[in-house]
Amino acid sequence: MSQQPQVPSQPGPAEPRGDGLPPALPVTPPGASEATRLLCAGSYLDEAYRDAVIDELYVHEERIVAPSLGFDAARVLAHALRARRLELGWAAGILFLWVLGAVLSSYLLLVIVSPALLLFLGTKVRGPEDRPSLWRRVPALLLRWYGRLGVLFVVLTLIVVIFGQAEGESIASIVALTLPGPLSDLVQLIAPSATSVEPFHGWAASATLALVALCVAAQRGQFARVLAGELHRENFADMAADPAEGADGARLGRLRDRIRTEQHAPLVMYHSARPFCGAGEPYDSWTLAVELRPDPDKEQRPLGNRVILEAVRPLLAELRAPAPHAGGRVRDRLRQLQIDECVFLPADGLPKREYAPYGEAAFRTHRDESVDEGGETRRHFLRIRVGGWEEEVVTTVFVRVHTQGGMLMLEIAPHVLLPIRKDFENADRLAHQHRHNNLFGKAVWALARTPRSFAHSLVTLGRGVAFGWRALTGGHGAALPDGPALSVRELGSDGESSLFQDMDVHRYLKSIQDRVANGVRTALREAGYRTDEFAQKVVNVSGGSTLIENAGGAVALGDNNVITNRATQPGSSGTEPGTGSSFTKPGGGPDAG
Repeated sequence: MSQQPQVPSQPGPAEPRGDGLPPALPVTPPGASEATRLLCAGSYLDEAYRDAVIDELYVHEERIVAPSLGFDAARVLAHALRARRLELGWAAGILFLWVLGAVLSSYLLLVIVSPALLLFLGTKVRGPEDRPSLWRRVPALLLRWYGRLGVLFVVLTLIVVIFGQAEGESIASIVALTLPGPLSDLVQLIAPSATSVEPFHGWAASATLALVALCVAAQRGQFARVLAGELHRENFADMAADPAEGADGARLGRLRDRIRTEQHAPLVMYHSARPFCGAGEPYDSWTLAVELRPDPDKEQRPLGNRVILEAVRPLLAELRAPAPHAGGRVRDRLRQLQIDECVFLPADGLPKREYAPYGEAAFRTHRDESVDEGGETRRHFLRIRVGGWEEEVVTTVFVRVHTQGGMLMLEIAPHVLLPIRKDFENADRLAHQHRHNNLFGKAVWALARTPRSFAHSLVTLGRGVAFGWRALTGGHGAALPDGPALSVRELGSDGESSLFQDMDVHRYLKSIQDRVANGVRTALREAGYRTDEFAQKVVNVSGGSTLIENAGGAVALGDNNVITNRATQPGSSGTEPGTGSSFTKPGGGPDAG
């Protein structure tokens, strides 16, 4: 009997309260976010994506899950496994109908093998892209049209057989008309030439194709019902009622608990080659080094990394506060800005995955020790996250400061998770279109995919057997823990974003970077150090420029650079804003975000 799992609420990263700072507005739990819903829908749409999710989170159970920013990887895995179970069931049923139909028709049904294979190969050659390259599109077009002509020949052949116009002909000779030499010889062995064709054989083959078409249509209809049911926007928030969450299985239950312990923890166990796996694409990372020069007019105070971070935090939290005249009408995503501290630890050296120090006391120890150590493998970051567009565009900025030897090092590493793939976003539209289509449209859609269903079902079952064999024999459960190889969120991301989304990302990053710089400058000033050199370097480095101190002329590095040189007015002292030499990278500048 299935037991209903206890699904945690999974709030966002916790942040200390009681400091008088503007609190973050409540956010949607990661397990109920729009990004999670679309990734779950994608597991029903794209078998390659589904297999990648299962391989990363289920087969390789020694791999620690990548940080899941704004979504729940455990729920995506549950739906990926459910989608695979459903697809395997339909594939087994369809394959059984093909085999049964071949036997009942005395293998006359094999006449469709060659056209079906051409259609299947044409689909694979074209690929999933909407606009594939020419070298894919042309061969795919030829294969598919040859396959369609072959299907037309099969239909005409079955009509001739049903009406008794082919009596006296052997089934092997008819089937051999559409098959290449090796397959034709195989048919001669399976269907002896002595077997003559009869109308019953044509009826049996036609009935088999009709039943297969019904199964193909029913499978599509089930997908549409899933999108209209548990994956509908109004129902998705109820995780306890999700059939995928109620699935049995000791391995799934164990992995689901481990994923939900790891994915939102402030302790990040990483692979040495992919430290920021799960955060998205790096976006104009920069490092600044400035010498700590005491201000002779002020008293110097101890300046540590913690002091600087505590000066930065309240300035960042103020970004949540709306304008006084706007009140509660402001819906900007900066009001949901999340600030926390995270520690990166390498996964190498752990004896078991469950031994990772995710406890609160262990994390505090790592946080307090790493904030001032400036180590190579264990690194402390202040993490600022903005989940825009219903967590489809996630902007994360990692900030690290280090003071040693009279130098201040400031590292800012922004990362952006791009929007969910367009075909995943169109899942609701596809399901609605199928459910509201007329019977004739549904029949045409199913019949067009019936010939290739045999090869597709065979490949699906073979892939399922391969995954099961790897899970049973790979020894991944007893393997040494490893960091994440990929993020299912990054795998489900599109390579493009809209202009509005780009504008929001620039605004978030510019606001956060400016507040971080102001906080560091405030900490320097309050500790009795000069800030003029720091302010000058921030303007150059944060704008994507290259600062070369004491350069006598303009220097440009790289391609497509723009150098402007404006002469200083006679009699003026110093260089005013907008004068002198400047270095600008393509797409960036002193004011670029």
